[in-house]
Amino acid sequence: MATKTKSKGKAKRKGAAKDKTKSGGMPAAERGALAEQKFAFPKERKEPLNDAAHVRNAVARFDQVKGVGASKKDAAWRRIKRAAKKFDVDISEKSWRELGSGSTKKGSKAKSTKK
Repeated sequence: MATKTKSKGKAKRKGAAKDKTKSGGMPAAERGALAEQKFAFPKERKEPLNDAAHVRNAVARFDQVKGVGASKKDAAWRRIKRAAKKFDVDISEKSWRELGSGSTKKGSKAKSTKK
């Protein structure tokens, strides 16, 4: 005869602990499974570009990426622009050089164009 146990507190669905990291980002296993081409900076595996939210985040955090040269940033910006087009995300900046503290603009203008 099976007995039912009552759980105290909030109900958790199976595997809920694996859904998000502490920072709210992509779980390590999911991030590790992504192909290099799915990152703005593939060798460093920084800034995944697997959906519209991650594309917007990559634009917002672009100037925070350290340890990469201008040529890698140029290539990463092209990948971000390509992913933005794929996921219908509007990016008003023409170059990554328009982002950050040196820009006259306040923050990124990346937003979804879907309604």
